[in-house]
Amino acid sequence: MDLVSLLVLLLIAGICGAVGQSLAGYSLGGCAVSIVVGFVGALLGGWLAGALGAPTLLTLDSVRLGGEPFPIIWAVIGSALFALGVGFLRRSSRRL
Repeated sequence: MDLVSLLVLLLIAGICGAVGQSLAGYSLGGCAVSIVVGFVGALLGGWLAGALGAPTLLTLDSVRLGGEPFPIIWAVIGSALFALGVGFLRRSSRRL
């Protein structure tokens, strides 16, 4: 993977993470955190899609960067689920 593909991958992961966080209603941090949430969301969403046997939602569901697919819609869904989970954990730990 070359430098340009890596930078585009980081940009797409950041956007997916930010969209997922906004859908969940929790902001976990800034730009770097959105990138991490986007990558975790892609892993979580990809696992969830495989576990459910769900097909790709759209033909533009995955973007190929450096020959590797990045599932955009599943990354957003996974990011929202991850942000919800972390938000609930942060909220419940403050009540103790």
